[in-house]
Amino acid sequence: MLFLDDIEHQHLDRLVRASFAGMTLGISPTSVMLTYLDWLSSMALSPGTQSYLLLKGMKKQLRLLNWINQSTFDLNATPCIDPLPQDRRFRDPSWRYFPFNVLYQGFLLQQQWWHNATTSLRGLSPHHEQAVEFGARQWLDIFSPSNYLLTNPVILEKTMTNGGMNLLQGMHHCIEDIQNLYLGKRPPGTENYVVGLDVAISPGKVVYRNHLIELIQYTPSTSDVYAAPMIIVPAWIMKYYILDLSPHNSMVKYLVDHGHTVFMVSWRNPTADDRNIGMEDYRQLGIMKSLEIIGHLFPEQKIHAAGYCLGGTLLAIAASAMARDEDRRLASMTLFAAQTDFSEAGELMLFIDEKQLTFLEDLMWAQGVLDTKQMSGVFQVLRSNDLIWSRIVNEYLLGTRQPINDLLAWNTDATRMPYRMHAEYLRSLFLNNDLAEGRLRVDGRPVALSDIKIPIFCVGTEWDHVAPWRSIYRLNLLADAPEITFVLTSGGHNAGIVSPPGLTHRHYRIMTTIESDGYIEPDAWLESAAIKQGSWWNAWQTWLAQRSGPLVPAPALGSRAFPPLENAPGNYVCQT
Repeated sequence: MLFLDDIEHQHLDRLVRASFAGMTLGISPTSVMLTYLDWLSSMALSPGTQSYLLLKGMKKQLRLLNWINQSTFDLNATPCIDPLPQDRRFRDPSWRYFPFNVLYQGFLLQQQWWHNATTSLRGLSPHHEQAVEFGARQWLDIFSPSNYLLTNPVILEKTMTNGGMNLLQGMHHCIEDIQNLYLGKRPPGTENYVVGLDVAISPGKVVYRNHLIELIQYTPSTSDVYAAPMIIVPAWIMKYYILDLSPHNSMVKYLVDHGHTVFMVSWRNPTADDRNIGMEDYRQLGIMKSLEIIGHLFPEQKIHAAGYCLGGTLLAIAASAMARDEDRRLASMTLFAAQTDFSEAGELMLFIDEKQLTFLEDLMWAQGVLDTKQMSGVFQVLRSNDLIWSRIVNEYLLGTRQPINDLLAWNTDATRMPYRMHAEYLRSLFLNNDLAEGRLRVDGRPVALSDIKIPIFCVGTEWDHVAPWRSIYRLNLLADAPEITFVLTSGGHNAGIVSPPGLTHRHYRIMTTIESDGYIEPDAWLESAAIKQGSWWNAWQTWLAQRSGPLVPAPALGSRAFPPLENAPGNYVCQT
């Protein structure tokens, strides 16, 4: 009989779970089963709710029948239900004609009924309620009449007009995508956005490199610059050049053209050999080492620091530790779509509980990293209407490819996540919310956001599925900064941040609160903050300029101690 010691039996268990996780795309079947069992058992013990839902379903059917009768004689009859504001599937006027009007109205009523059936059920845990409601919505979206040739009037009309050529073109697109997926190639059109040639072309030099980062200093484009330099810390779940896309929408170019000295952290794309790199390595080798280099180049100046998404979360941790240690090198902190309190972290939390996280940890343990395809799959599911079904309809049924722009091309240039770091991040921050609740330790001691005593500029976006703006806004409850300027901008997690001046249909809200103002709840803030048209970049640049000291002659790049190593964008951003 074979006996295993403590370590060996744990390794065997992890290998088995990792094998299953590879087949289920990292989703724990046990977690899913327990979630639906909780809902079913709660529903089984709620006969009153069952009766209520039965009656509600009958009323919805009567509403639909009554509306069908009215719309037969009046094409302008008010629909019995309207799509949600973000639902664009049924906006075409052809959906107003029989029988398509009946199909889409029936679908929306069914969707509404299932929302009622999966929410507000007494005794159901909030996490399970959100997961069941999300799962029901995903299943219903599969059967939306907008997804099929015979039930979508837009597709039918184009098929008849084009003699079916759109379907042939769609078949060509489908075969091409399958080939690219099999060969590991990026989507067609991305070849027009080569890093260093078409995107990430702001001139600069790599002035420092270690195993985890390259630090880029950008070339000034004005003869005089503001005295205080700034560093941008992007998320390592993405490549930094989302903030330096094409010249017309590059945040780096915008800041440099307005007289700011900008440094950018460019993260290494980790491999399985980097499996044991942790959150503390990212803080030390990333943020703290960059501040050390910038402090050497600008010894008399405090530094503005900005962080995007996960990079912003890490920056907040670093700033808290610096404040605790009375390290006063930071002039301000700016956070772009970065969460510090994960109690309301949005739909990503649906994939995080103890069983699910253990399952995912074992998958990453076996691989050494979280693969890019596994991460992108989760984000696509979160926005299945926009990223899956609308693509199937447009590219495979209508036969039209959405032109690849620089932002879409960047979105396909994904990175991996080291096992240890991602496990620490998911468990400590997402699952346990240690940062917000004062349990996160840096150098053996806890850190608290309330220790930060520098001005804060915080940006949330209206349609963010990754970092909902109300979750980001909770920084106002945690930080004890002398002033916090909060901005809510139109767009989502990426397009809301990449929002240069000159774009149409962009707006934002902005309001600054000081310590004496007290806490303003999110909905009250939303009513109080006036809507401004245009780009929030202008407001941020003005805010930075007011805190950056006088204009001084533009500096040289690097120094004798830190000579330029190579031209921007460097080597790490090109790693695949």
